[in-house]
Amino acid sequence: MLNLNSNDLYDLNEALKVENLTNDDYEEICKRLKRKPNRTELGMFGVMWSEHCCYRNSKPLLSQFPTKGKNVLVGPGENAGVIDVGNNQKLVFKIESHNHPSAIEPFQGAATGVGGILRDIFTMGARPIAVLNSLRFGNLDKSSNVDLLRGVVSGIAHYGNCVGVPTVGGEIDFDDSYSGNPLVNVMALGLLETNQIVCSGAKHVGSPVLYVGNTTGRDGVGGASFASSELTTSSLDDRPAVQVGDPFIEKSLIEACLDAFKTGDVIAAQDMGAAGLTCSSAEMAANGNLGISIDLDLVPSREENMTSYQYLLSESQERMLFVVKEEKINSLIEKFNKWGLNANVIGEVIKAKEVIISHKNKIVAQIPTSALSDDTPVNFHNSINKPPEYLLNKWKWKENKLPEINEQKILSLKEKKSFSYSQILLKLLSNPSIASKRWVYKQYDSQVQANTVFKPGESDAALIRLREQTEKNKNKVFSGVAASVDCNSRWVSLDPFRGTIAAVAESSRNVSCVGAEPLAITNNLNFSSPETQTGYWQLASSCKGISEACKALETPVTGGNVSLYNESKNKDNEITPINPTPVIGMVGKIDNVDKAISSGWKNLNDQIWVIGSYNSETTIAASSYLEYFHGEITGRPPKIDLLDEKFCQSFIRNAILNNFVVSAHDISDGGLAVALAECCILSSKGASIEIDKDLKRDDNLLFAEGGSRIIFSVDRIKEKKWLDYLKSNQIITHSSVYIKKIGFVSNETLDIKIQENIICNIGVEELTEKFNNSISSYF
Repeated sequence: MLNLNSNDLYDLNEALKVENLTNDDYEEICKRLKRKPNRTELGMFGVMWSEHCCYRNSKPLLSQFPTKGKNVLVGPGENAGVIDVGNNQKLVFKIESHNHPSAIEPFQGAATGVGGILRDIFTMGARPIAVLNSLRFGNLDKSSNVDLLRGVVSGIAHYGNCVGVPTVGGEIDFDDSYSGNPLVNVMALGLLETNQIVCSGAKHVGSPVLYVGNTTGRDGVGGASFASSELTTSSLDDRPAVQVGDPFIEKSLIEACLDAFKTGDVIAAQDMGAAGLTCSSAEMAANGNLGISIDLDLVPSREENMTSYQYLLSESQERMLFVVKEEKINSLIEKFNKWGLNANVIGEVIKAKEVIISHKNKIVAQIPTSALSDDTPVNFHNSINKPPEYLLNKWKWKENKLPEINEQKILSLKEKKSFSYSQILLKLLSNPSIASKRWVYKQYDSQVQANTVFKPGESDAALIRLREQTEKNKNKVFSGVAASVDCNSRWVSLDPFRGTIAAVAESSRNVSCVGAEPLAITNNLNFSSPETQTGYWQLASSCKGISEACKALETPVTGGNVSLYNESKNKDNEITPINPTPVIGMVGKIDNVDKAISSGWKNLNDQIWVIGSYNSETTIAASSYLEYFHGEITGRPPKIDLLDEKFCQSFIRNAILNNFVVSAHDISDGGLAVALAECCILSSKGASIEIDKDLKRDDNLLFAEGGSRIIFSVDRIKEKKWLDYLKSNQIITHSSVYIKKIGFVSNETLDIKIQENIICNIGVEELTEKFNNSISSYF
């Protein structure tokens, strides 16, 4: 019998507001229960029917993603995706967001974001081997954004460094749209250590349900609902919805869980992340097509007099829920106690497909599992069929609207004075979105576990050595996995479809630039409210872009995260949405990490080449140059030819593996000039470059973006063999892809000529100073 005591006599309107539920939701809940819910049950529905847990606004759009492929072992639906990376090794990976918690408690919000994604990885039976992050903040000229950046970076560093997982790469961007609503997306990778992948579906009626890990407190109560609503000036009142993590307990939990999984005595496992005990119990039951009963009196707690609502909605960190073999209970409990962790039997698997919760000897919740988990509501929205008028107007922008070039100088529309191209390049390099993120990644331990091949910032993608080796010609050969997170949110804001295709392509290109083959993606869809026509159109267009790009590049989607309602409301009730930001996390493999290359030049007099697509336009529209130098965010991003993109990446990978290419770097933010400067800075070497006029403006040749382009250097002593390789390769007959020699590696300066005219001449030391000191100057 349900416990209908006085605590469950609640103000319905106030309760619905707290749980972020509508009157229609309430009617549907009553229909499914065949009665009115009590206050505890309403809270359970609130978190499970939130966007964060059930994707009620995005589920129809996500269904179009390609999710199967030759390497995919586990796709969407489990805690993380799993792919085969060869040598009997399986890579587990996923990306998650912790945006709203980080906005009001940046340190703990970011720290627990790391802890949460790591649990998704080791819940599957994998040892976490790397973390990457994708961060977005408002411009640093506002002290509040500086404080947010400092707190988020400290939180990521604290948790990752303490738990012993290297932070190996990522990206950071700055834009006013993120002021007050930063994005904190964390991606984690792990290697499977068990014979079988550990899944979440409960099995075998009567099997015990084991709670392991940290104690339960009141922190994080309602966190999933909080993460699924917009930020307002009163959001600081929601600080209790932010969890508090302990990385040292997490480290113990990793070791204890992996030890337990290896026994084969754990039937199913689920992280207690968003929605805590409610989500973990409901999803385990639904995934196993059974039910589950839980007694809250058996749950280890750190606070007295907690209510059933608080137990069920707490998001206290470092907790797991297992279904285990009954005869192995004692041995499993001993394993966790050995690590100083709680391990308590709190319930059992039942035949009835219900989640039944008891507290103080009374049933406080009894809900069909389908109502909480797999049969959740879907919100259908009226999407506009064409781009909004404001974008159509922006797409009309043409390069001829820029000032004429006069004596190799151009007038900045932003600063109303003329600059030389050398000055423009230095200004771009010092912009925080392009500049070195050294101040950030120096706070991360990137070398722990001793498998990180390149330090952060050295290469286009992170590369992790896999310790299980093969023998080739009596030499030990280590394979590796590469990973990259990417999104040009400026492009996405100006064209969500094209911009998202570009994000998938760039992430794949970065993996190819180290010599690895892209295999699959995880994604984090950060958008504003889907309840506006423009907001939903952006989300729908972006999802279409992911689907098209992943099909063409053969990189299926294995899972991810949707974070909506990323918008802030000021005291005047004005809403500022973020730029749509679909972050793409790409993973790939390389059979021999000794073949992998980084971005910086290697040897003096090595040849510098560029490969790209004639079919993919290069343009100043939507470029960093147009925004940071001229102060305009307009134009239409160029369309990427995905077949050419795939060919260019394949060509580069093969040239790397054949030992011709010794450095490679994709051309992205800032165009060719910035990419060349970055290679010079990374190597402390110069470059002598000559570019054909090609009927384009000089600033287009230097700073245009697009074109699926990669600059690379070829070993100087292999020039003849390289030319023979080109002749024998199908690149010669591929009419829509070009490959050109544009210069050579030199000593101390970056010299760029256009048609014999030197238009840029900067010492590498000056480039390095501008690039390295931009962000640190704010601290």
